[in-house]
Amino acid sequence: MNDTLTLDVIGRRVEVNGEHATVRFSGVVPPVAGLWLGVEWDNPTRGKHDGSHEGIVYFKCRHPTGGSFVRPNKVNFGVDFLTAVNNRYVLEDGPEEDGKEQPVTIGNKPVETIGFESVIKQQSQLSKLQEVSLRNCVVSCAGDKGAIAKACPNIRRVDLSRNLLSSWDEVLSIADQLKHLEVLNLSENKLHFPSVSPSLAGTFPALKVLVLNRTGITWAEVLRCAPGWPVLEELYLKSNDISISERPADVLQTVKLLDLSSNPLIDENQLFLIAYLPRLEQLILSDVGISSIHFPDAGTGCKTSMFPSLQYLVVNDNQISQWSFINELDKLQSLRALSCVRNPLTEGGSGPQTTRQFIIAKIGQLKTLNKCEILPEERRGAELDYRKAFGNEWKKAGGHQDPDKNRPNEEFLAAHPRYQSLCLKYGAPEDGELKTRQPFLLKNQLLTLKIKYPNQVDQKVTEKQLPDSMTIQKVKGLLSRLLKVPVSELVLSYESPKMPGREIELENDQQSLQFYSVENGDYLLVRW
Repeated sequence: MNDTLTLDVIGRRVEVNGEHATVRFSGVVPPVAGLWLGVEWDNPTRGKHDGSHEGIVYFKCRHPTGGSFVRPNKVNFGVDFLTAVNNRYVLEDGPEEDGKEQPVTIGNKPVETIGFESVIKQQSQLSKLQEVSLRNCVVSCAGDKGAIAKACPNIRRVDLSRNLLSSWDEVLSIADQLKHLEVLNLSENKLHFPSVSPSLAGTFPALKVLVLNRTGITWAEVLRCAPGWPVLEELYLKSNDISISERPADVLQTVKLLDLSSNPLIDENQLFLIAYLPRLEQLILSDVGISSIHFPDAGTGCKTSMFPSLQYLVVNDNQISQWSFINELDKLQSLRALSCVRNPLTEGGSGPQTTRQFIIAKIGQLKTLNKCEILPEERRGAELDYRKAFGNEWKKAGGHQDPDKNRPNEEFLAAHPRYQSLCLKYGAPEDGELKTRQPFLLKNQLLTLKIKYPNQVDQKVTEKQLPDSMTIQKVKGLLSRLLKVPVSELVLSYESPKMPGREIELENDQQSLQFYSVENGDYLLVRW
């Protein structure tokens, strides 16, 4: 870059020794002669000042050490899209082809050319490209008008993350030539977005996935550009300091996945502004600082009209500390999967297994929790344990085994919205189940079980007392010694008089009898 730069460079994105920056100033900085560029670094610790020199403010930075002055010849202003594609994807000629003359007939006359076959090969190679990854390839502009469409007409997926694109208009200049574009990643480009909606000529007719993480986009700018994404299904807006300021009107109506992670300005009231996106199936809210949520249109035990299609919710790394948050999620009519790790509620003293059981019990339609499938046996065990754990509290609040007398107060129902339905499903907890256990007395931890051998007609039903903390592996070891049968051949299950006709398999050798909610009087079924 020469010393005749103009003000056109202001706002341009540049690379200097591998670090990215934005040009904020171009001119002379006395007393040193010559042209200088004032840049604001993406990494504020990279600079030396805030844009001032000897008391004179040449430009402004957001950070006191975010600025530097550099010579133009030290700055890389980047390359156009097609140059980057050629650098990354075009095969270089082998040494045996260099300078080789290729006879080509044009009309009736033979014409001698050099490398003609190689040019055709390269053009063919680019025209077949469907997926292009140009991350960190210093792409700064579209280049000559129409050149991309001519060379690479079939591109469908493009990764342009961490490049030198400085404006949305430049993105449109690239995308306008890629009519089949379905996936576009623009993360880590500090983009200037338009103050008015782009013209319809700058649309993305086939775009389904758009990644705008760390681009500095605002919610208003999202809505301004969104009319150009008529079939968009996935939108990623991580780490943009976004605050949801208005409801999407006639835009984003096709979006199925929305990632708003690491935007700490978002709160529950803002979420209501996106609560009626009709096709939203996945909402990612990790690390936004949310601690509570409430759906005012739905009372206890009812379903909310908000987020009607939401199936998967991610709320990892937040400030969730109250069970009321989990209770509210049961109001989501389509919720099937939840990820809720690294929150005060899940990191507390009750233990991860108990917390998991309570979440399962509180959200009745949940099929997957923290990416682990909830099997029917686990749900049954979780709901029975939850029913037992809060049985005494239920009785004190007015709960009763007699349906005509069962009237728990509103405070209990608000804290345990599903408890009544669990009593209908499994029966109200009996007094014997709710006796306070003495954990240090072995006799209070023993289960009296009846052991049956369905495949062995000559074996009589026996009765045995086993600790409820005993693992399935140890139960098999005990039975192996008694029956003289190898442990590997034993298959255990159990039946409960409370669930006649249903057999529950004890398939995890590392879990305890208590985990499977085995109780006094149950039948242990042993097969080999």
